[in-house]
Amino acid sequence: MRILVTGGSGFIGSQVVRDLRARGDEVVVVDHHRHPDPDVACVTGDVADEDVVAEALAPGTDAVVHLAAMTSVLESMKYPEAVFRSNVVGTANLLERARTIGAERFVFISSNAVVGDVGTATISETSPLRPLTPYGGTKAAGEMLMSVYGSSYEMVAVVLRYTNIYGVGMQRKDSVVARLMRAALRGTPITIYGDGEQLRDYLYVADASAAVSLALGLERPDLFTIGYGASVSMNELHRVAVEVTGVEIAAERVPARPGEMPAVIVDTAHARGAGLVPGFDIRQGIAAAWEDFRENPPKE
Repeated sequence: MRILVTGGSGFIGSQVVRDLRARGDEVVVVDHHRHPDPDVACVTGDVADEDVVAEALAPGTDAVVHLAAMTSVLESMKYPEAVFRSNVVGTANLLERARTIGAERFVFISSNAVVGDVGTATISETSPLRPLTPYGGTKAAGEMLMSVYGSSYEMVAVVLRYTNIYGVGMQRKDSVVARLMRAALRGTPITIYGDGEQLRDYLYVADASAAVSLALGLERPDLFTIGYGASVSMNELHRVAVEVTGVEIAAERVPARPGEMPAVIVDTAHARGAGLVPGFDIRQGIAAAWEDFRENPPKE
């Protein structure tokens, strides 16, 4: 297949591009940044720009994998108009261009932020959409657009709701696993908020990419919750990082952040039923990330 990957120069996108090319697909990337592999065709620009989308999504493209987005919750709170333009206008531009040129498949990367705070309840594909932030709202809007194009235009529109993705290649990320790896490298402490018992689901980046490959092979629209399926606390994550790295990473405990969700617990039965079984547990994934951080330390 000829596949456009938006955000293909980023952390998850780079893994997706490598995996798709490895299986023999022709891949084109559109991103704000040039792709690090000069052999990958790349259009530089913003998917909210119709001209950029027209250049990147050329006739003959079979599928779109849409990862590009403003993903910072805090930035979305400060700049709701910007996140709307990036995440909603960009998605609408891509879907309409895909329809116009006859691309049959579209995979949209969403987030469990569309569900909001459900306490310690389990999140599944049937959980009501109740986003609490502009970021979550734009992802929910994207899911609605996918539903429209999937039902109205016979497009195989597949939504993947990711949990927390980590792994090789995350040196520039500010996520908790990346912060733990940097702390281990530099001998600096990690901040733990509240009692550290807040639960999150962590999925290794190669498993996140495998979900994309699975989605591209489906014959009808669908929605999947994509995670490991077993949440761990911040305290447990810290303990695993200490054991894997062999570094006694100091923990600075500070008051809990206002409004922080106590848990993200997901039901991945639908994805597993479709054949997506994660290959990396948290220990294996952190070990791979740690090796990568040691071999390719982030720049100061």
